[in-house]
Amino acid sequence: MKPQNKRLWWERQDLCYQDGVLFFAGKPVTDLIRTTGTPAFFYNGRRMLQNIGRLHKALDHALDQPGAHKIFYAIKANRFAPVLTYIKNGAKCGVDVCSPCELLHAFSCGFNCNDISYTAHAMTDDELKLLADNPDVALNCDSLSTIRRLARFCSHRKIGIRVNPAMGIGYKDNETLKYSGDKTTKFGIYKEQFDDALQLAEKNNFIVDTIHFHTGCGYLNNQLSLFNEILHATHWFLDQVKDLAFVNLGGGLGVPHDMDDAQLDLDAWASVINSHFGGKGITVCVEPGDYIAKDSGILVLEVNTVEKKRNTDFVSVNGGFNLAIEPAFYGLPCEPVVLTQKTDKMKPVTIVGNINEALDVWKNNFSMPDQIKEKDPLVFINAGGYASSMMSDHCMRGQVSENLLV
Repeated sequence: MKPQNKRLWWERQDLCYQDGVLFFAGKPVTDLIRTTGTPAFFYNGRRMLQNIGRLHKALDHALDQPGAHKIFYAIKANRFAPVLTYIKNGAKCGVDVCSPCELLHAFSCGFNCNDISYTAHAMTDDELKLLADNPDVALNCDSLSTIRRLARFCSHRKIGIRVNPAMGIGYKDNETLKYSGDKTTKFGIYKEQFDDALQLAEKNNFIVDTIHFHTGCGYLNNQLSLFNEILHATHWFLDQVKDLAFVNLGGGLGVPHDMDDAQLDLDAWASVINSHFGGKGITVCVEPGDYIAKDSGILVLEVNTVEKKRNTDFVSVNGGFNLAIEPAFYGLPCEPVVLTQKTDKMKPVTIVGNINEALDVWKNNFSMPDQIKEKDPLVFINAGGYASSMMSDHCMRGQVSENLLV
């Protein structure tokens, strides 16, 4: 399967083969599934804390000023309660939420109002009333309607305004991962309405202290120049806010998905941020989800069908896009790997799930060991973010366990 002692592109200390057996978070995956069975998610809590620590280190070094940044973990990436509680107890990190239920869930996991940033679209009046009753939650308003209707329930509240700089960024320029760009999107307030937003906030005695934007997901090193251009475009908005205390860059930091990707250079990323906001007396906030959660999780499934149809060798497993939608929805790779290395002989196979939909394909024409057989487990890496949190019970096949390893 690979030359002796040469690691595959995704291997690292806490996810690797040892004597031909796959280990995750210091444990053989065979042992992990012995009690849980499959399908099963496993999350490495220590990896999540390490990812948060790397972000803090890069920002601390680049901004070189105490209190110059805040990290809010985007819980829509993975809201498993033990994960959130572990992050709350083990990391200097708040959470980013985008719905009333996420807000209440964050409270239940130990986060306080001042640990939370709230950014949502199409807020209901009940939602705005909840936020009015929790004034220490950092609220980012992304429409004139939100600002206008919030005034029914409170005044003299600090708010942020989510803006749309009409520039987008996404993994390998994937349009489905961009939140803004040439195409007009629902997110944020554009230049044309920004003065109206400031006037509406002033009319209702709101203090605008934050500019927020989130322009896309999954960017890596080769897109840092575009990230720099996006930050440059946001100065137009920042320069018009007299009480500015925070700039919230949203999330979007990516992780490698295939052998052509390299780990995001956090020092280079933080240096770009510092070139725009360092030394200006404002706090830089970031809201990573994928970067913290994605490579911290695996999904273990079981092969139940191995069969050739025409010229295609199919390997079918007991879970599909309902458990991890990104390969089907966004075309994001979710690499399958075997539990034990038994052979170096490979063959192309198409790996599919058990959902009664044609798009339920994990991998097309993917090179795998030719000894894969029915009842073999398969491990899908990069399953810690936007998998369980987006899963459904489509075809009533949503049964899966979630497990935190610490």
